[in-house]
Amino acid sequence: MNEQLYELNSRIDFTLLDPRATFSDVERLCDIAYKNKYRAVCVNPANVLLAKGYIAKNFFNELKVVSVVGFPLGVSLTESKVDELKRVIQDGADEIEFVLNIGKLKEGNFSFIKSEFSKLKKASKGRTLRCFIETCYLDENEIIKISNLCSKQKIGIVTSTGFGTGGADEKSLSKILKEVAGTVDVKACGNIKTREDSVKFLNLGASTVGTSRVL
Repeated sequence: MNEQLYELNSRIDFTLLDPRATFSDVERLCDIAYKNKYRAVCVNPANVLLAKGYIAKNFFNELKVVSVVGFPLGVSLTESKVDELKRVIQDGADEIEFVLNIGKLKEGNFSFIKSEFSKLKKASKGRTLRCFIETCYLDENEIIKISNLCSKQKIGIVTSTGFGTGGADEKSLSKILKEVAGTVDVKACGNIKTREDSVKFLNLGASTVGTSRVL
């Protein structure tokens, strides 16, 4: 693998969040990620223990395991999100990405969002924590507000779950990056279908990209 290709692959999170995924699918995900020197695999909570064990046994923990909380809608009770986060940590997740309660943002209920962020941040016990903000459902002002809040709370941002009506796009990503100004990492997800898509978003300033495709 040439140096340029390695640099790109080392910033890719290989993702399998399909509810139909089987154990063999998760093992294949890990095999492909290791072969291609991707940064991490991202799996649903029920598959964290399997992925972590498989990686430890076969690849000596050279791949990170990312998992999701409150996925894909974000409207679980805060207590449920916290419990789920604690469980994926127990099962071995290295990083956690939770879904924003978008309705609370649209209501302007920032006290709720701040409280939820604080509880999840505390439960994460120092592990990398990011928030799916689902840009396809937000207007520019909402993107600015949630980006600023994530920056202040030291919580990273993921553009999209891949289950909404749209994925990462240049305009929204540029707005997020401008607002956070390098204070937190930003992951571009959703609608990343080619290597060129990945390069485009990384060149804009994304820290990593998430994709379910082999690039």
